[in-house]
Amino acid sequence: MNSPIRRLAVALAATALSATLFHFGTGLTPVPWLTWLAPLPVLVLAHRAGARAAFLAASAAWLGGETTMWGYFLDTVRIPPPMVASMLVGSALLFGLVVLLSRALMLRGRPLTAAVVVPAAWAALEYAVSALSPNGAWWSLAYTQADVLPVLQTASVTGPWGITFLILGVPAAAAVLVAPLPAAPGAAGRLRVAGRLRVAVTAVIVLALAAGHGAWRLSAPYGEGSEKVALLAIDRDGWVPVASAEGRALLGRYAARIPGLAAQGARVVVMPEKVFLADDATLPVLTAPLARLAADHHVDIVVGLVLERSGGLRNAALDFPADGSRPVEYFKHHLIPGLEDDFRPGSRKAFVPGSGSRWAIAICFDLDLPGLVRDYRGSGATTLFVPAWDFDRDRWLHGRMAVTRGVETGLTVARAARDGDLVVSDAYGRIRAEAHSADAPFASVLTTLPTLSADTLYTRFGDWFAWACALLVSLALVSLARTRPGRQGGAAGARRAPVAAAAEHLPPTPAR
Repeated sequence: MNSPIRRLAVALAATALSATLFHFGTGLTPVPWLTWLAPLPVLVLAHRAGARAAFLAASAAWLGGETTMWGYFLDTVRIPPPMVASMLVGSALLFGLVVLLSRALMLRGRPLTAAVVVPAAWAALEYAVSALSPNGAWWSLAYTQADVLPVLQTASVTGPWGITFLILGVPAAAAVLVAPLPAAPGAAGRLRVAGRLRVAVTAVIVLALAAGHGAWRLSAPYGEGSEKVALLAIDRDGWVPVASAEGRALLGRYAARIPGLAAQGARVVVMPEKVFLADDATLPVLTAPLARLAADHHVDIVVGLVLERSGGLRNAALDFPADGSRPVEYFKHHLIPGLEDDFRPGSRKAFVPGSGSRWAIAICFDLDLPGLVRDYRGSGATTLFVPAWDFDRDRWLHGRMAVTRGVETGLTVARAARDGDLVVSDAYGRIRAEAHSADAPFASVLTTLPTLSADTLYTRFGDWFAWACALLVSLALVSLARTRPGRQGGAAGARRAPVAAAAEHLPPTPAR
């Protein structure tokens, strides 16, 4: 970069390329292989340009790549504009700071640390947001790989944070390997080459372990059983009072399809979230016919509704047991900020009677947070039935988040969403059945429930990997504080830098 105009052109090109790759590699319908490439241009630039250019390019690339989410947050989810701006601009600035940290470590002769700190810092940030934000683990790059099953298996060990580490670790290592390496005499030059070799070897080992683990898990059979689940949904806006003429008609339409599904072998039928509105006075209009259907056809029926009780609203799911016993109530634990501020959260888990705690119930947004699903698995659950309601345009992403929760904990997930997808996935993320709720007046899928569940390290140890990433970043910051920047210039520079640092030495910031 000999001239200011050329340096500016290169910086703008790198920013535009990364922004374009982020645009198509993230968001509501990502192209998964583009996600791995998206950070590379600005990371390569960071090791050749000044600090200001590196920070601005990385921040602008991230912000430009998130342009598709502005409309979703503002119009679909209806998040207040100041909050949307703080989310997207804040994440862009954080990405710029992470890239800047990697650049600083390179200048201090730490290429391996410079490569590791990018994925570690971002995975730790994702975990921090999931723990501190009411939106949970919604904000993660991991879901971009939900259809890449060998990569998705990493979640069974690390949670989503390990997938994020892989996605960013590969381009971070590549950027270090192609960074300028000035000539150095004798031992100093050999040590510098050895530092790059450590980066390459580490990257290959991590990728080989992830790929091997993914292949090993996916070699497990489906575990075909004899019990079947049916998902049933019709798209409509809002929820309808069950005692109204419209509500009774809608209930009749749902009820008319259950005998046919039961005749095809369905053991459980799952309907969407918030289909009806009821209170204690009108609830029998719903419970009486569904309880009778459940008992007559020996099928559990799970339905979502808004329940007015004790002066408050509950987002509820009722299970009408096949044995004719009393309905099981479940109240949604995690409510959507803004959209469900008028609702009261639940705190108890719920299981389908007669399943021996194998079959559990949750609702839509509950699966945006890993903790509840992990608790269910720890309680012995092997299958999760989930009434849901999406916004159509986010149907792939939201459905695949539920699939990811199943891989993390080794659960089968059967999720019936209106304005979304009806999806049944096994403990390895393999899709057993799928349909779009808008494809027919009544959309339905019927499939056999797998008998296999999978014990996972993530169920047992939780977010250990995110904490390990946070520790790595802390150590990198300590290393940064204790090490002075290296100096360019052959033997003189080598004499000024410690021998240990010379092993991974790179030139300082070029003249701007």
